[in-house]
Amino acid sequence: MSGGIDSTVTAMLLHEEGYEVVGITMKTWDYAGSGGSKKETGCCSLDSINDARAVAVQMGFHHFIVDIREEFGDYVIDNFVDEYIAGRTPNPCILCNTHIKWEAMLKRADALDCEFIATGHYARIRSSQGRKFITKSVDLDKDQSYVLWGLSQECLDRSLFPLGEMHKSEVRQAAADRGYLELAKKAESYEICFVPDNDYRGFLRRRVPDLADAVRGGEFVDAAGNVLGTHEGYPFFTIGQRRGLGIAFGEPMYVTEIDPERNQVKLGPVDELLRNGMMVDKVNLMKYKELPDDAEWVTKVRYRDAGTLSTLRSVGENIEVTFLANVRGVAPGQSAVFYEGDDVVGGGIISSALTG
Repeated sequence: MSGGIDSTVTAMLLHEEGYEVVGITMKTWDYAGSGGSKKETGCCSLDSINDARAVAVQMGFHHFIVDIREEFGDYVIDNFVDEYIAGRTPNPCILCNTHIKWEAMLKRADALDCEFIATGHYARIRSSQGRKFITKSVDLDKDQSYVLWGLSQECLDRSLFPLGEMHKSEVRQAAADRGYLELAKKAESYEICFVPDNDYRGFLRRRVPDLADAVRGGEFVDAAGNVLGTHEGYPFFTIGQRRGLGIAFGEPMYVTEIDPERNQVKLGPVDELLRNGMMVDKVNLMKYKELPDDAEWVTKVRYRDAGTLSTLRSVGENIEVTFLANVRGVAPGQSAVFYEGDDVVGGGIISSALTG
């Protein structure tokens, strides 16, 4: 329970259905000690914890605060920093879902003798041929299936998503109908919980004090290797970035590639962002135990991506993806998620982009 409307309505609905509900609020990050410029927000804030506890008290079920900062730091924050230093663009929310909200939380669930974990994610679970897998929410505008590709079969066996069959408007109405008018109006937070000011560059500088000095003076180059100017360091750029380059051109220029070994950031016009394939590692298949030989599915390379029809081929433990239409801004470190209709077949981490 984050104190927000989605997890609160989830708890309410299950309580009304007769489940013995235990509310858990995770303390994942102490933002006050990070030196950020914005007040602590989201699931880690004192206000959110108090909001979650108040609902539990009013509804008459137990509520616990779990200090999970050590595991969160090991799995999520350290990876976040390491990936940027490696010249990649991480998605910490997906890592948090897999390792913290499920794998670490299952240990707490076992300690409390709880059979299921329920969350306010907008997604559904289906099963076929002995396998469980995520499928899209009925509310496609709020669908969160993309961020759940890492869940194991064990996690899926013990998960409930009550909001998967609802639209956001229905969730707000459910809160209002039960007397939680302020909750129904509560604004949603979209920032990374440990970077609520949205300044990941500032976070990196605070987290690794020597980083800025170590990478200062890198080069901007074009596709031919010509030097276009200098920059503050490759970790402070992401694939597809156009604003904040600190250098002006006669046409819009984008970050097309990052080379950490040379401390170079390659720039080019928008068409140089197009890729016809990629390699994906750390693969988790849901719907099928193994990748079929004739796999042709829709692949999403970012949360708001509409998806592109692709062919998939196993290469050892990895997957080679070939897009049937070129895709813009394939960023190593981000997640690739494979869909068969509305069903999540599986996903993985983009290790490299390919060009024909």
